[in-house]
Amino acid sequence: MNLIKFYTDNPPPLSRLGTGYYQAQELISFTKSQEKPLVEDPFLTMAGPLLLRSLLSASTRKSLSSHMVRLPRLTRGFSAGPATSAAADTTDLNACLEPSRLRNVAVIAHVDHGKTTLMDRLLRQCGADIPHERAMDSISLERERGITIASKVTSISWKENELNMVDTPGHADFGGEVERVVGLVEGAVLVVDAGEGPLAQTKFVLAKALNYGLRPILLLNKVDRPSVSEERCNEVESLVFDLFANLGATDEQLDFPVLYASAKEGWASSTFTKDPPAGAKNMSQLLDAIVSHVPPPKANLDGPFQMLVSMMEKDFFLGRILTGRVSSGVVRVGDKIHGLRSKESSGIEKIEEGKVVKLMKKKGTNMVLIDSAGAGDIISMAGLACPSIGHTVANTEVMTALPSIVLDPPTISMTFGVNDSPLGGRDGIHLTGGKIGDRLMAEAETNLAINVIPGLSESFEVQGRGELQLGILIENMRREGFELSISPPKVMYKTENGQKLEPIEEVTSEVNDEHVGLVMEALSHRRAEVTDMGPVDGNVGRTRLSLTCPSRGLVGYRSVFSSDTRGTGFMHRAFLSYEKYRGALGNVRKGVLVSMGYGLITAYALMSLEARGTLFVTPGMETYDGMIVGEHSRDTDLDVNPVRSKELTNIRAASKDENVKLSPPRLLTLEEAIGYVASDELIEVTPKAIRLRKRYLDVNKRKAMSKRLKG
Repeated sequence: MNLIKFYTDNPPPLSRLGTGYYQAQELISFTKSQEKPLVEDPFLTMAGPLLLRSLLSASTRKSLSSHMVRLPRLTRGFSAGPATSAAADTTDLNACLEPSRLRNVAVIAHVDHGKTTLMDRLLRQCGADIPHERAMDSISLERERGITIASKVTSISWKENELNMVDTPGHADFGGEVERVVGLVEGAVLVVDAGEGPLAQTKFVLAKALNYGLRPILLLNKVDRPSVSEERCNEVESLVFDLFANLGATDEQLDFPVLYASAKEGWASSTFTKDPPAGAKNMSQLLDAIVSHVPPPKANLDGPFQMLVSMMEKDFFLGRILTGRVSSGVVRVGDKIHGLRSKESSGIEKIEEGKVVKLMKKKGTNMVLIDSAGAGDIISMAGLACPSIGHTVANTEVMTALPSIVLDPPTISMTFGVNDSPLGGRDGIHLTGGKIGDRLMAEAETNLAINVIPGLSESFEVQGRGELQLGILIENMRREGFELSISPPKVMYKTENGQKLEPIEEVTSEVNDEHVGLVMEALSHRRAEVTDMGPVDGNVGRTRLSLTCPSRGLVGYRSVFSSDTRGTGFMHRAFLSYEKYRGALGNVRKGVLVSMGYGLITAYALMSLEARGTLFVTPGMETYDGMIVGEHSRDTDLDVNPVRSKELTNIRAASKDENVKLSPPRLLTLEEAIGYVASDELIEVTPKAIRLRKRYLDVNKRKAMSKRLKG
């Protein structure tokens, strides 16, 4: 009865968002906030947990417990316990909100230089539970391909400091992920392979970091390799210093500390060594360098709350989760907030008004709940359904939007449409143009590097940084049950002062000496120009090539490069600039074998087609008129009948039938298909198959369209 009378006399502000979990949470927090503690009555002491348990169903409790973890007290806790006076409450809060204990750092590097492995070791050093290797790669495609696709934020505690670490992708196609998170941090750990040195993407990510004024720390990784010596590390350090100077680094940025590490073995050292003492085989020196070299955030705790949204994800229970860095002020659970965006025509526009339902922070590999957060911290919040990346979340009295994120323009585009082939609709569940458009718009909202422009007849032009980025999008949609028809990638040109400009990329490749001629010949047909060429230090018989090449010439070249180098070479590329159009490409692809029959492909028919070129299909697969079944050995297309079967008679003869022995076909992956397809062809993508086809399936219409183009 005491509990009922207490809540009758002191009604708490119940949430309008629901009558379950949130109301129970507010009852508990309201009880704890009373000046007079309720511990005299043992029944009241248990009231909060009992109410919360009674208001939640068993399934909801299970979902909550698996979804996130509540820590009893964070290292940098913002929640204050029951206070006896308002003055004491304010003093305790200000003591907790200490920005000098914060460090915001991004880990940037070229692809495969060891960023994600380094993050694993840092998490383990600070006591986080790592469920598996590459713990930060939480997307299934990241684990399958061994690459980082999206930027991710986590925090670790080190010597009474809290380090917010941002793991970034290394591929040039995902450069937008780097651009949108460099504004969150004050420092950057530049990871460079001590054997390879700085490469194309190293220059790109470093330029972004220096432009934002970040304080860098150079980490030479993989020094435990036999080919890496102290002289090689000194040479790489000089190359990195020259790169800093060429990119316009300030004197303060040029004064960067250098550390030597083996992320695989889990140690870092301020001096060169290949085998540190047993007590020094850890990441302590790197963590100490971050704390001492990276400045704490400049925080204004007394101002109104403002936060720029840098990341966004969707949760079935909490709705839209917005992640960003608190620019000023303090935010608490239950605060009234609204979303703002700037428009060139109408100025500041209010998107939505609501309240903070949840405040969260990534600690290690777990998402934990917090009660409040202050300026300089990187947090996640739930409660608003409309704001997205680049928008501002602020207190309701604030009507000023923070500067939005500026990204480099896209360089390549592809057209997504409905799959209208004769085999369409058999594998997928999302087939219509409306569903395809909704999915693409949702992707553009969470990935600012992708632009979606609606086109004619239920088609959508998708603009991005490269075929790898768009290929990841297509693969995700394919796994979600979409069927699509994809056009060949097209380069986005510019016109300045009446001159046609095209995107040029910087290419760095390392090949065996015997393959240099093949690589140079193939790239010459693609309008590439060599800028540097020389031997690779520590690798006898290897040559490093540095070139500039148009983006259109590199489309589909990766598979050709792997074939020419027999899988022994590696190639990296990064966007350089827009330059004058270099002219038409040479002959980079042969003709194709086009099916002129409908039905199941037979081994009997393929046996006679093998001499015509390379096959893409196997016996038993279905085909239709206009489907591409192989590559012709000549430069022209050839119409063939792959469904032809042997005519049977009622006469038997010994040794009449021959055993059909076919060579293994060349089964194209999605990335290979994107690079292979020509301008008059399409890629048919379904959850179970990837096929190439002609844009016009009828042979007579194809001939008429080709004559029209020639005319």
